[in-house]
Amino acid sequence: MPAHYNVLFLCTGNSARSILAEGILNAKGKPLFTAYSAGSHPSGVVRPEALKLIELARLPTDGLRSKNWGEFAGPTAPKMNFVFTVCDNAAKEICPISGPASP
Repeated sequence: MPAHYNVLFLCTGNSARSILAEGILNAKGKPLFTAYSAGSHPSGVVRPEALKLIELARLPTDGLRSKNWGEFAGPTAPKMNFVFTVCDNAAKEICPISGPASP
């Protein structure tokens, strides 16, 4: 089993739920997990309410941004061990394929 896991949280807008998951797992999952998030149709902004919740939990918000899931489909993208959808819309869409996860 790998000593480290990459996790991708997918949503439609990548503005709240997936951002929350990314922030929480990056803070609480070290050193075993690195979390990322993306959206099928990203809004381009992180909702202020999501950032406020992360800050209230005293977790870092540095680097959190709304991203397109295409960023994780290319050959230079990190290989994912786990991919979770956190909303129905993204769960019903076809996810980009980046190849098998690295061991």
